Amino acid sequence: MKHSTRGGMYHVRRGRGRPLLLIHGLGGTWRSWVPVLDALAREREVIALDLPGHGETPMIADISVPRLADAVTAFLEANDLREVDMVGSSMGARLVLELARRGVGGRVVSLDPGGFWRGWETVFFHRSIQASIKLVRALQPVMPLITHSDIGRTVLFPQFSPRPWDLPADTALAEMRSFAASPAFDPLLESLVKGARQQGAPRGTTKEVVIGWGRQDRICLPRQARRAVWLFQDASFKWFDDCGHFPHWDQPRETVRLVLDWTG
Repeated sequence: MKHSTRGGMYHVRRGRGRPLLLIHGLGGTWRSWVPVLDALAREREVIALDLPGHGETPMIADISVPRLADAVTAFLEANDLREVDMVGSSMGARLVLELARRGVGGRVVSLDPGGFWRGWETVFFHRSIQASIKLVRALQPVMPLITHSDIGRTVLFPQFSPRPWDLPADTALAEMRSFAASPAFDPLLESLVKGARQQGAPRGTTKEVVIGWGRQDRICLPRQARRAVWLFQDASFKWFDDCGHFPHWDQPRETVRLVLDWTG
């Protein structure tokens, strides 16, 4: 695996073939993709990055989804990846949709994108995530014990997965560590809730886009999926059964098939 900071963002490269960019969600890092990284790297050169204010990438001023889109665009330019296919999760899924709307990059896979909540759903998202991050920060001293226990994951992760006991322990620990350490978490959460809504893309204005959604998503509720598809009128759609907010955690094989088939 190769590590680099070229283009202003820390990123790893693994595999060979046509490049494929992976963009994590709020509070995460490139390690969020570990459950699918090896399988994708058998077919593609996978580039998984840390967004600004996450992992090893420095914070930027006035951080927001549009500012992240600017930063990713600059990263793609610096690394000669203007037409790269992209996969995003959660906030990263909204980010790849925004990049597609701007005409940046190639084919797009957007997994449970945030930002399509309305009314009480916005309050639900905001308060539930605020409560979760407070708990995660308070539990940092014992987080290794919690995440490496089936019972601990069952208690801590029902918001993320319908089968939290099955989540990979090392990935769960890495995610909880990065959530607590990210200086971007709080300002981005406020931006997601109080900032401008995601703009859409009329039919015929974007390249190939597919939106995937877990039927048991308790963060970005499944009812929000129809709004995302309505706003991005060229998009195809796929449900993931027995799946929460992270299809690449709950359904890694199905996620890999979707990504490789769609971008292949």
